[in-house]
Amino acid sequence: MKARLNSLLLLLPALAAGGTPTPGPAVEMEGFALPQPGRVFAFPRDHGSHPDFRLEWWYVTGHLAAVADPERRFGFQATFFRQAAPRPHAAGSVGAFGRDQVFLAHMALLEVRTGAFRHEERLHREGWAAGAATSTLEVRNGDWSLRLRPAEGTSEPARLDLRGGIRAEVALQLQLEARKPLVIFGEDGVSRKGAEPAAASHYLTFSRLATSGVLRLAGPAGTEEVTVTGEAWLDHEFSSSQLGAGQVGWDWLSVHLRDGREVMLYRLRRADGSADPASRLTWVDAAGRTSVQPFTWEIQRPWRSPATGALYPTRVRVRTTDPASGTEVLLDVEPLAEDQELTGALGGIPYWEGACRIKGADGAELGRGYLELTGHARALRL
Repeated sequence: MKARLNSLLLLLPALAAGGTPTPGPAVEMEGFALPQPGRVFAFPRDHGSHPDFRLEWWYVTGHLAAVADPERRFGFQATFFRQAAPRPHAAGSVGAFGRDQVFLAHMALLEVRTGAFRHEERLHREGWAAGAATSTLEVRNGDWSLRLRPAEGTSEPARLDLRGGIRAEVALQLQLEARKPLVIFGEDGVSRKGAEPAAASHYLTFSRLATSGVLRLAGPAGTEEVTVTGEAWLDHEFSSSQLGAGQVGWDWLSVHLRDGREVMLYRLRRADGSADPASRLTWVDAAGRTSVQPFTWEIQRPWRSPATGALYPTRVRVRTTDPASGTEVLLDVEPLAEDQELTGALGGIPYWEGACRIKGADGAELGRGYLELTGHARALRL
């Protein structure tokens, strides 16, 4: 569930000048495929791009700490998007670059101690500046990239390499290693986002990735190199639509609990603020097995952006049921900094995406998470 793709939807008509359709499975909506139950996933191929679907993203969020000073903490986000041009194309229309894909990417870094939040967006047509392989995970946007390195002699992932930066202020080189099996959210391979057939995705996740690498931070005294370790979360979704009728946005949360489990929820919001019945909360146990549980979402305190005026529910209380014990669990979500808004510099819709701590009923820290709040500046249309 990633809102940054809305920037692409706003800019695509001016950027995409046609091209020939990409062959693929049977199409069901405006020339694009829709997620189908029972899809047989094949890896590493399905970690790669799916141009027969209209929308796709690879999304990494995580928490890092400096090796030399573990109290020096960071939150980071790296997101790569692909958006296909409308179909069908006019006969013989090729376009200036012969491409019908546009790629958007976002990078963000929070330094918790100072509250400094830096971010950058990029937008390119497919070609020399951006692209994504269809045989494996290898996506790039300028000199930013996310690549899968399979274990020698097997198709199982051993490591993901992430390269990125934020203008001249930040450079990052991270290696991410899966500590759990791949999770496929939803029922029979389909994650529903609404009642309409098109409101669905194939939703693949590495929910816990051991992360290490180097941050290079520019400052008044020159460039500082910080060796870091931590944990990250990788979402990969592909679809041809995301929102159902009457939905205006979503609130998404991923949680790394200290007991080795994870929680993921998405709350699909209607125009009146109520939650769509397609909203879901899923637990991932220590072995990677999933369990869907009911939940409630209580806003504790909103934050208003001084840049956009949007009101974001950045402090939230989630109540759900622990599938292991059957008891109620309270998760208090608290941002590590209030201002973690990406303001839509490329003409897109602003959204809030931030590193958080997760506390229990007694106030003790249960884990860490990332919270995404979309459609609060204005309604999304995906």
